[in-house]
Amino acid sequence: MTTVPEIALNNGHTIPQLGFGVFQIDPAETADAVGQALEIGYRHIDTAEMYGNEKGVGEGIRAAGLDRSDVFVTSKLNNGFHRPDDARRAFDQTLADLGFDYVDLFLIHWPLPTLYDGDYVSTWQTLEEFYREGRARSIGVSNFQPSHLRRLAQETQVVPAVNQVEVHPYLDNTEVRAYGADHGIATEAWSPIAQGGVLHDPEITTIADRLGKTPAQVVLRWHVQRGDIIFPKSTTPSRIKENFELFDFELTDADLTAITALDKGEEGRTGPNPDAFDYVPA
Repeated sequence: MTTVPEIALNNGHTIPQLGFGVFQIDPAETADAVGQALEIGYRHIDTAEMYGNEKGVGEGIRAAGLDRSDVFVTSKLNNGFHRPDDARRAFDQTLADLGFDYVDLFLIHWPLPTLYDGDYVSTWQTLEEFYREGRARSIGVSNFQPSHLRRLAQETQVVPAVNQVEVHPYLDNTEVRAYGADHGIATEAWSPIAQGGVLHDPEITTIADRLGKTPAQVVLRWHVQRGDIIFPKSTTPSRIKENFELFDFELTDADLTAITALDKGEEGRTGPNPDAFDYVPA
């Protein structure tokens, strides 16, 4: 079986660099998709309260017959539960829905700086409680900008283990990644292929043709060689398998440079800007 590299986190734990994402997977299909991913060899599953499919993740892992310690599980706090007491209840529900007594990683899903009186600090301090209790083996953030991270550094005790942000060839997110590298915060890349938007780029297809790989494999390999943690999502068995086959080839330095040069800055963003995003589920 393919061995997926492990990334060292700043608290002594490690995380598989390649995982399986369940964003937008129907709750009724989640357990089966997770089971397929685990059968192929994935040992890292990324979910969230707002995805509504944490129960399916837990069911899929249990049905696979694997020890809980063999699978790295991430979930994220729902945007509607940033107040400390709400966050505590939401986290308890996450554990209940998963059917586990801990998660390997728990994140604040969005900073929401225009909501909650701009207070994501008390939210983070609540995650620190989960970390100290051992119910979250690691804690981190998602979609946090350097300004948000600097505030946490000034006002809280625990440095986030990861920051999960939009990263792909059209949005390098250089400043966020650089802050993470300088402060020991691992970067997780969501939307690693820009929701498919980069797969027809001539630069990428040329490299893929030369290597006999798919454009998606080339882009995911670009992430891997840069040190990003990724978790592509699919419910198609062949695609789930294809996304796992990233470790039998390498991109050259010239390939890496050419793909990185495709960065379009903010124009390349496919998701919302974290400084303005204020969605709270009804």
